[in-house]
Amino acid sequence: MGRCDLGRPQEPLRGLPGAKGFTVDTILQVALDFLNLSQALRVAREAAAGGADWLEAGTPLIKSEGLDAVRQLRQEFPNTPIVADLKTMDAGRLELEAAAKAGASIVVVLGLASDATIQECVKAGQNYGVQVAVDLLGCPDPVARARAVADWGAALVGLHTPIDEQMRGGGAFDPVRRVAEAVAIPVAVAGGINSETAPLAVQAGARIVIVGGAITKSPDARGATTALKETLRTGRAIRTDLFRRAGAEGVREILEKVSTANISDGNHRLPGLVGLRPVWPGARMVGTALTVRTAPGDWAKPVEAIDKAEPGQIIVVDAGGRPPAVWGELATESCVKKNLAGIAVDGAVRDTPCIVELRFPCFARCVSAAAGEPKGYGEIGSTIRIEGIEINTGDWVVGDDDGLIVIPRAQAAEMANRAMDCLERENRIRGEIRAEHTTLAQVLELLRWEKK
Repeated sequence: MGRCDLGRPQEPLRGLPGAKGFTVDTILQVALDFLNLSQALRVAREAAAGGADWLEAGTPLIKSEGLDAVRQLRQEFPNTPIVADLKTMDAGRLELEAAAKAGASIVVVLGLASDATIQECVKAGQNYGVQVAVDLLGCPDPVARARAVADWGAALVGLHTPIDEQMRGGGAFDPVRRVAEAVAIPVAVAGGINSETAPLAVQAGARIVIVGGAITKSPDARGATTALKETLRTGRAIRTDLFRRAGAEGVREILEKVSTANISDGNHRLPGLVGLRPVWPGARMVGTALTVRTAPGDWAKPVEAIDKAEPGQIIVVDAGGRPPAVWGELATESCVKKNLAGIAVDGAVRDTPCIVELRFPCFARCVSAAAGEPKGYGEIGSTIRIEGIEINTGDWVVGDDDGLIVIPRAQAAEMANRAMDCLERENRIRGEIRAEHTTLAQVLELLRWEKK
């Protein structure tokens, strides 16, 4: 189908081809994906001070606050391009006109929308001087769709890895390269981009780099924005320990940074093993489980498991939840020698002063001076259940002063990434509480969000 030329010409937008003063510099767009406008505006002010080129009213923000989010951004930043990430799927003309009247410079429509909807958005954009960006999320053939929407008059196309896919370790820049080679209009890229990966996006052909969490979850959004601008200017990556999502190979690195509370919060309030407590305060352990089933007091299988365990593993013992003890000093000495990560016993342990002295992470339900006999009941490596939670060999176990959390092996990458996301968000909130001299309830506007 031919190019849509109906309506008046679009006004040139700073940073896009044809705009006055256009340069080849990569555009940094900051995605404000908040639920509360007050939080979004605080970050927007910092990001603008740090040199952000475009500010985006993210989809969650618009769904929560409506187009008032766009109006407020336009009012505070009259000379900054404002992106309204509507992700329009239908009623293209109506939604685009509303966003344009609210002050948007660019409006996002989904590439999965019908041809008619996208074309209506382009025509409406021409009438109102607003650029149309087409998000290729979910398009079976992003290259073909990009070519089509470019021919219809879209100003730019975008590719991004959805948040839920990021949490599973997904994301690559190959589609960016293919689309950038296929169309003349600028290509935007989003999805977990940080100061390490931003240069890779540019190398793949992105002209607009969209950054969310690496800026919006930083306690210093201005500094984070400045760092992103620098890495886009120089092409040199800047290392970061946060805002990174891992696959299976990076699970341990992430779990060593997060707490059991982060894991629980990030994964729908995941329950932990609350009855098993650390023998010494500050004990922390991360590793994959080697499971053991035994009878109360029978310490044969738990001790034999030490020889079967690999360095970095945690022995998890179902010992019936009561005394006599199945674990003590000499078993702990053996674990230290083998460089194991810890022990968790649903039952009793003893020799706790020695365990404390060795600083070996040990979690147990109870302590008992009396030990049982090594009768050899039970098995090593089988499925066990503690407090109703199923634990298999190979599952990840994290322990700290708040208790123990078990992460199924098949879901480890996603659950670890969601825990890291929770940690990053808390860092930002903590910074706002300290900087604004305010409270948690005020930062999160809790009264507003109480369930009615």
